[in-house]
Amino acid sequence: MIRRLKPPETVAAVDLGSNSFHMIVAQVRDGHVHMLDRLRETVRLAGGLDRRDRITAEAMDRATACLERFGQRVRDLPRGAVRAVGTNTLRKATNAAQFMERAAAALGHPIEVIGGHEEARLIYLGVAHTLSDDGGRRLVVDIGGGSTELIIGERFEPIHGESLYMGCVRFSQLYFPEGRITETGWRAADLAARLELQPVERHYAALGWESALGASGTLLAVERVLHEQGWSRGGITLEGLRRLRQAMIAAGDLSKLELAGLGEDRKPVFPGGAAVLLAIFEALDIDTMQVSDGALREGLVFDLLGRISHEDVRERTIDGLMHRFQVDTDHALRVESTARTLLEYVAEAWDMDEDAADTLGWAARLHELGLSISHAGYHKHGAYLLANADLAGYSRQGQQWLSLLVLNHRRKFRVGLIRQSVSGDMQLRLVRLAVLLRLAVLLRRSRGDTPPALQSASATSNGLKLVFSPGWLDTHPLTRADLEREKEYLKPAGVKLKVE
Repeated sequence: MIRRLKPPETVAAVDLGSNSFHMIVAQVRDGHVHMLDRLRETVRLAGGLDRRDRITAEAMDRATACLERFGQRVRDLPRGAVRAVGTNTLRKATNAAQFMERAAAALGHPIEVIGGHEEARLIYLGVAHTLSDDGGRRLVVDIGGGSTELIIGERFEPIHGESLYMGCVRFSQLYFPEGRITETGWRAADLAARLELQPVERHYAALGWESALGASGTLLAVERVLHEQGWSRGGITLEGLRRLRQAMIAAGDLSKLELAGLGEDRKPVFPGGAAVLLAIFEALDIDTMQVSDGALREGLVFDLLGRISHEDVRERTIDGLMHRFQVDTDHALRVESTARTLLEYVAEAWDMDEDAADTLGWAARLHELGLSISHAGYHKHGAYLLANADLAGYSRQGQQWLSLLVLNHRRKFRVGLIRQSVSGDMQLRLVRLAVLLRLAVLLRRSRGDTPPALQSASATSNGLKLVFSPGWLDTHPLTRADLEREKEYLKPAGVKLKVE
């Protein structure tokens, strides 16, 4: 039987941002979410990238030390109760896999890397859950260390989101080196930001919004400075930002910059963040912006709670892909049913849980995704789409797993690619899930409604045995031939298939 995970009462979210690491711990009581604990440390992971975009040993040590402290708080929480994600810097770092292995060991929980669009979706979710539901259309802006997310949405649903390659750490390093704040540097930062914004300006203006909201440390810091300097009565204003720009250029250097409300830990990356924000205000014609306490980490909590309560956005993503690429839904569901039946038989021997069942089910529903492009090599087309599309709810690793399963559901079993792409326990799990998917597709080759007469299945560490009703294989010679051929395909995976 598949191991069923008990819904946790306490959950946690960890945001491995480019500038700071954040963690929140929450508890669900009577259907309400109560925040129990918040931790934040300035790590400046983006500042620890060398010229080859490798995270330096010093930055890696800072990050893992922080996560060890976070880990003390959440290490005892069960699997599935903690979701930790990396953003722009880990998307960019060439040695991200090495870092994540160390980071996961320090935290005591797996770490994912999410794409820019998924980051934008989660940020909007976090902001929306911290505000009253006024039903109006909102623009949400989040300036991180390495990227800036712009999202337009209504209520709890994002309508459109973009992740732009500009952030407070990156811009501070490039345009305000060694803390020097000059008119020339500011103009260069403004031009770079406007070039990033130019491709999206017209589309955002066409969508429109009733209110503009900011999230993250940069926006909170700017709001605090404007308020304490007396340059804004509430929120962030265009006039206040222009006064802030003048004051910073007049100071000329961070060592001489004295702004009420600006903390020392924020100061090194403040000029870059302020320059990006002013460019956004001017490009999108914003006069006033309120700032929300919600951000990516809150979005992670609410997204995780949705998964636990079976309101998983990933299900909607799968359904959307099937509709968009005109997948034969009836056949996909037949394959999924057979794959899940096989999994139930071998779950205990192969250590499969609900997460594995979900992954197998999604791959089964999408195994013919590539047919909309071409029948020849359609498994390769489907794998490419899954690896490169923006899939709401999925991390980059999650997309990679689906891609590898779809790629390997027929013909040559590319076991070496799985072993090369995936490490740890997930490597063996993916190989085994691929085996089950291959067999489910094979057994449903006739595309009929009648299921195969499978009486039982059993597994060992390196073997799989299928038992059919007496005489059934004699009346289905094509299936028998396919199974005999499959025995050869499975040899590279070290799986011995026996059929009776």
